[in-house]
Amino acid sequence: MLAGHATLWLGAVAAMGCAVADQPPRLPPTSGEPLQFGLIPEQNIFNQLERYEPLALYLGQQVGRKITLMILPRYGNIIDNFKSEGLHGAFFGSFTYVLAHAKLGVEVVARPLSLDNSSMYRGLMFTRRASGIRSCADMRGKRFAFVDRATTAGYLLPLRYFQAHQVEWTTYLKEGYFAGTHEGAISDVLNGMADVGAAKNTVFNRMAAADPRIEKELVVLEQSPEVPENALALRKDLDPSLSSRVKEALLRMHLDANGKKVLERFGAQRFIETTNADYAAVLKYAAEAQLDMATYDYLND
Repeated sequence: MLAGHATLWLGAVAAMGCAVADQPPRLPPTSGEPLQFGLIPEQNIFNQLERYEPLALYLGQQVGRKITLMILPRYGNIIDNFKSEGLHGAFFGSFTYVLAHAKLGVEVVARPLSLDNSSMYRGLMFTRRASGIRSCADMRGKRFAFVDRATTAGYLLPLRYFQAHQVEWTTYLKEGYFAGTHEGAISDVLNGMADVGAAKNTVFNRMAAADPRIEKELVVLEQSPEVPENALALRKDLDPSLSSRVKEALLRMHLDANGKKVLERFGAQRFIETTNADYAAVLKYAAEAQLDMATYDYLND
């Protein structure tokens, strides 16, 4: 199974600068088992590493443990790899967390509050402005770029959309395929490889800021309800004291000068406490799609 691994060992405190007085005490590195966290393939592997490496460095420094990141090539694999790779936690998307909680019992602890004061996102369905597609009827016989069966934005949204219009996408479309990442689905529609696509609005907006063609050439057709942004969840049998240290380090990092710098690079103001109650909209959306989280087949093939 392919996976990108980035092993991060936390070195000198001076490399991160000085901390403010109320920062939680930094614990010395231990000889204990490294913590291994999984990342979903929201973006390509290089963009994911660039975003999460500084956070992993800071977090590991605070809890006194070696941090290993595993970037997985498919959303569904992050659930399987909790068992096969012995992951201690993962930054789950909203749908993958609901699945992992149901199948593995992992518990969410925190998610980022973005620079625009949002901790939620929406799924979008979009097409090229010039395509002439504006309704479900216009999608008949077209090519659709999903992201993955284990995503809210990249699969659950279009699934509910087609169900609401009483059509089965597998026969209604000429082709429906899984691009693997939100970036991939957006790029495929922009470049004409697909007629319609689905992805997260946060990724869509981030790409649009870097490429004016996206705003100019694509039009949004449908949106999902708001659901929680990618959040860190930890496995249920992790040492409770270690789980508490991880959670506390995330929730307090905005109080530390070094933590604030890491948050700026990550694109967040701070991390906020997150609980299962925050996923009510995802569960409702999945129930409307008649999906049983405990038995749902999230693999693409």
